[in-house]
Amino acid sequence: MKSLNSTFILPALAYTGQCLAASPGQCTSLVHTLARRLSSDSHIDFAELISAGRNLTVPQSHETCDPFNSAIDFDFCRVGITTTTGSTSAVTSEVWLPSDWTGRVLTVGNGGLGGCIAHSNLLYGAQRGFAVVGTDNGHVGNQGKDLADAGILEDYAWRSVHTAAGLVREVSEAYYKKSHDKSYYLGCSTGGRQGFVEAQEFPDDFDGIVAGAPAFALSALQSWSGHLTTITGPPGSPTFLSPELWAVVMKDVFRQCDWLDGYEDGILEHTDLCNYIPEGLLCGSSNTTSLCLTGPQAETVRGVLSPLYDSEGNMIYSRHQPGTDSSRIMWKGSLEGAYVLDWFRYVVYNDPSWTGPPVMADIEASKKRGAEVFGLEGFNGDLSGSRDAGVKILHYHGLQDPVISAENSGRYYEHVARTMGLPPAELNEFYRFFRISGMSHCAGGTGASYIGSDLRTLAGEGADENVLAAIVKWVEEGVAPEHVLGTAFGEGREVKFQRRHCRYPLRNMYKGEGDPNSADSWECK
Repeated sequence: MKSLNSTFILPALAYTGQCLAASPGQCTSLVHTLARRLSSDSHIDFAELISAGRNLTVPQSHETCDPFNSAIDFDFCRVGITTTTGSTSAVTSEVWLPSDWTGRVLTVGNGGLGGCIAHSNLLYGAQRGFAVVGTDNGHVGNQGKDLADAGILEDYAWRSVHTAAGLVREVSEAYYKKSHDKSYYLGCSTGGRQGFVEAQEFPDDFDGIVAGAPAFALSALQSWSGHLTTITGPPGSPTFLSPELWAVVMKDVFRQCDWLDGYEDGILEHTDLCNYIPEGLLCGSSNTTSLCLTGPQAETVRGVLSPLYDSEGNMIYSRHQPGTDSSRIMWKGSLEGAYVLDWFRYVVYNDPSWTGPPVMADIEASKKRGAEVFGLEGFNGDLSGSRDAGVKILHYHGLQDPVISAENSGRYYEHVARTMGLPPAELNEFYRFFRISGMSHCAGGTGASYIGSDLRTLAGEGADENVLAAIVKWVEEGVAPEHVLGTAFGEGREVKFQRRHCRYPLRNMYKGEGDPNSADSWECK
């Protein structure tokens, strides 16, 4: 049996009970045990021992889901469960039960429109000693057609994660013959929204929540994503910017705003302070290059970097933050690329013939639909249930996110502060928000974006540099994270530079001396 050699599993916190000697029979017998324990709504699809040294392959459940293939370096019992949630709806879950268990359970969220089990996140959690569960969010595939069904939409909105949180507790107790010690949640994007729905509506499910780049205010997000196409117009129109021209705009954004953090490196620490003026790129009568802006194109840039308002002047959604390469989203056919077509066709109208782009009447209809479905928006500013239950929430968002505006995360933090009447000093006792400069959507980007939120962003196991370890330390030792240490790697995985990403509303500033690639040369002010 493999012992996890990691600073993540702190000896004082590790499960001290007898470690299981995993065997095929033990996994098989779990089927009978669970048949007696679980409600009649759930049935076991499979249970199998996965031994260290094996290569585990899970084929695509749908063409929009990523296949999973990985060498396994620890023993665990893999269990599949289907839970009927309504006359036309059911949630499929997988639970991974490592032999070296820490006494902790972990639920992982989904991405996009949610119908794919996040096997890589199951691996991430189980490798680190969690009994971990993930679901298909109540339907198959990263597509929205099934969401026209009211029961399936409820699964997507809230029920799948709430169901999974109960399952992993039941299954782990049956397997280990001991109840869990602490319960955690980890998710990004749709998974970030799911985490906040849990914090808002089901504070007894988790002791600690890590929620990244949350897709909350979901109806507004879909409206904003679709609205971008009305600003840019189609390729060839007078308002359209090619990727090459958008790169020129990006360079000009950095020229105007990169100095705000004290060091010019092509990474904005303060996107919310950047009030970009694109008119400096106007072609003019003496221009000799085609890489300049016409008046309509300058208006497009201003539109993309402005919030979306309703017909009465109320803000619907935050602006696209400056310093982000948006070309992949805007020039890919963003109605499809951002799930807008499926959202309006199946969630809002149940009309497959809708083609968009959304006008104000569609935006109002989307808002109404979001308010009708419990848990779909996830933008409730009252977190008193989580505060009173002792839940800790670590919220992060990349400042180069081209899919979900990081400024909407700041808006939510301020919404919570106003709703609960708490200044940051009190709010930070249980809820902390970190802006990750140079991070794209959940991973990637040009900044120090390796923060341990999943296998893609793993730089180290310590609580300083790993958000999952940080939430464990906060919950179990009472030590709240003051910052999130991010790392940027070069070729050969050598460290290029590091930054200590600040908790909101503090801002990261270069001290004016010292190696700018060292985190010690920066400070949160």
